[in-house]
Amino acid sequence: YYYLINHFIFILYFFSRNTFEEVLRNNLREKDFEGFTNLFHRFLQVKGPSVEWIKIQRPPEDSIQPYDKISARGLPSSVSDCLNKLVVVKLNGGLGTSMGCKGPKSLISVRNENTFLDLTVQQIEHLNKTYNTDVPLVLMNSFNTDEDTKKILQKYTHHRVKIHTFNQSRYPRINKESLLPVSTTMSMSGQSAEGWYPPGHGDIYASFYNSGLLDQLITQGKEYIFVSNIDNLGATVDLHILHHLVSQPNGKRCEFIMEVTDKTRADVKGGTLIEYDGKLRLLEIAQVPKAHVDEFKSVTKFKIFNTNNLWISLAAIKRLQEQKAMDMEIIVNPKTLDGGQNVIQLETAVGAAIKAFDNALGINVPRSRFLPVKTTSDLLLVMSNLYSLDAGSLTMSPRREFPTTPHVKLGSSFTKVQEYLTRFESIPDMLELDHLTVSGDVTFGKNVSVKGTVIIIANHGDRIDIPAGSMLENKIVSGNLRILDH
Repeated sequence: YYYLINHFIFILYFFSRNTFEEVLRNNLREKDFEGFTNLFHRFLQVKGPSVEWIKIQRPPEDSIQPYDKISARGLPSSVSDCLNKLVVVKLNGGLGTSMGCKGPKSLISVRNENTFLDLTVQQIEHLNKTYNTDVPLVLMNSFNTDEDTKKILQKYTHHRVKIHTFNQSRYPRINKESLLPVSTTMSMSGQSAEGWYPPGHGDIYASFYNSGLLDQLITQGKEYIFVSNIDNLGATVDLHILHHLVSQPNGKRCEFIMEVTDKTRADVKGGTLIEYDGKLRLLEIAQVPKAHVDEFKSVTKFKIFNTNNLWISLAAIKRLQEQKAMDMEIIVNPKTLDGGQNVIQLETAVGAAIKAFDNALGINVPRSRFLPVKTTSDLLLVMSNLYSLDAGSLTMSPRREFPTTPHVKLGSSFTKVQEYLTRFESIPDMLELDHLTVSGDVTFGKNVSVKGTVIIIANHGDRIDIPAGSMLENKIVSGNLRILDH
């Protein structure tokens, strides 16, 4: 009774602050409200962990296929027929605030003045020109990114890519103590904006369906979407995976493929695939009981993690949405607002729906398909000569002897993109780098080369200017080093 009463109070409370007409100003907002109340109701009913650790099994051998086995089949003579069944969807709801930028993260320049969005458009345009196809790009925006993204899309008018957008939902943040909405109005201006959030990429299924775009694409003969984060520069259309999808016999059509890759110590928090109640399922660290967190992080027991590159059947999404069978675990994300108020956001993850789809499969792909840019440390890697750029795609330089990516850790002086850029007169040569750590007030001159393990530490009050043309190999640099013009 407590849960039902609390749910009823929430709805009364919300509507008492906003007129019915205001809440239902358009149909999409009605769908948002319906989606949130369903999520909130489920949240109130959940007791204890969402998984019983003892029931977790390793996935069966054939449920995670090695990429080499998939690619060994080769490509069909009619690649264009496969591509014409595909839609590329990029998750474009995030802001660049963590890297000190305003506006959508997809508009940050990452290579030769090209933004994440520029590179994505170039990749798809290259496919369409090469194979004479019509692969469209769909952007899932949030209320944070929609306006700025739509303005910039005008620059792609003459590119050979049809671009569609839809918005993910807008849900109210909840006071952690009272479980009532923080916002006092539907407005998105001023302080009211803090009361709202986009509810994670698991919202893609409902928002895509509600937008009408899903049905439109099915009518056009599209069968699959390839979904990925727009900041993952390794997430390009893979023709071998696409061929594997569309060539399955009808009775065993695979409705969902999750690209996974081998876990390293840097990926211990990444979600992994397990078998649970006879179904392939995504296990996230937030679902793991505290007593088993170390076991979850183990590279020996859970050897792979989810790259969030997903291939999903459009018809299956439509079926599951209409049957209300898209079951995803709730992620409770605690936040503290600027005024110090503790709130919670109820979110879902797109990969968590894997258990709802028929004949779901994991494919263990090369690490090169996971190249996310979350920090300026990642940005330094993709801007360097470690990678070459061709038709919007980054590939590891053949001049690097080892296929592994170096470990780069830049300190707090490099966190914001603008400050990071002022500290490099040019990006260092990193072809032979294994590890780079930079801390404190450090700048780099032109044509610097770093090899092996290089650690540069300027203590508080000190400054280090790495001179132009320097070659640092297996060096630790500390203290004070100033290069002054005269």
